[in-house]
Amino acid sequence: MLKNITLGQYFPGDSLLHRLDPRTKMILVFSLVVIIFVFKTWIGYALMFAILIAMILLSQTKIKLLLRGLKPLWFILVFTFVLNVLFTKHGTVWLDIGRIKITDEGVYLAASLCSRLIFLIMITSLLTFTTSPIQLTDAIERLFKPLNKIKFPVHELAMMMTIAIRFIPTLIEETDKIMKAQMARGAEFDSKNILKRAVNMVPLLVPLFVSAFRRADELAFAMEARCYSGGHGRTKMKILKLHFVDYLAFVFLGVVIALVVLERKNLSILDKFLI
Repeated sequence: MLKNITLGQYFPGDSLLHRLDPRTKMILVFSLVVIIFVFKTWIGYALMFAILIAMILLSQTKIKLLLRGLKPLWFILVFTFVLNVLFTKHGTVWLDIGRIKITDEGVYLAASLCSRLIFLIMITSLLTFTTSPIQLTDAIERLFKPLNKIKFPVHELAMMMTIAIRFIPTLIEETDKIMKAQMARGAEFDSKNILKRAVNMVPLLVPLFVSAFRRADELAFAMEARCYSGGHGRTKMKILKLHFVDYLAFVFLGVVIALVVLERKNLSILDKFLI
């Protein structure tokens, strides 16, 4: 289970998505995340699916790797689907068994929500797969640089977010080691009894928290030994610059936004016609 968690991992490469400016990738990803929740028709979902496939091909990422990242969330996806199917009572009834009614709107809502979650996870995973933690820090700091005028700690925020993302794989690896050590002592983490499984998690959480605080303390000492004093007066070894590919990416984003506006406009016209 822990090996299936791929969030926060970076895979070096020379694909087109790797070569994009990190600021461009962040703007694209956050814009696509918003667009995911704006679309309301299957045409919109088909467009998002095509964009996702194009991004996977451009990043040269194996689809198996992205699907592996969905395995820890399969329960949430199934639970969301079943919950929306059973508790949505509007629309044409497809199946009526006692108090259980399955309608077309319930199935559509469940499928759309699960599709949005899958798109969201895969798109954000592609960002971390193709962008190193240092690039993420620089991108966040440059994008939020105007907030420095109101004394907002932009550099500290970027550093904190990047360290948190960077330590996700480290904590997963540490958790796996602790679980194997506890299992060697007779602990059962795969018990079907939920209560028993929760009780067995206690000896896992305590050493994990101790290890996390120890690593944080070591990181603080290392940064202090290197005379780290925040972002004030610091220079960059690599200056971020937009290239022709980045401008093409913004043009692509503009086309997608135009399609979103067109889709929403046609949907509103169709609603008025039906009314």
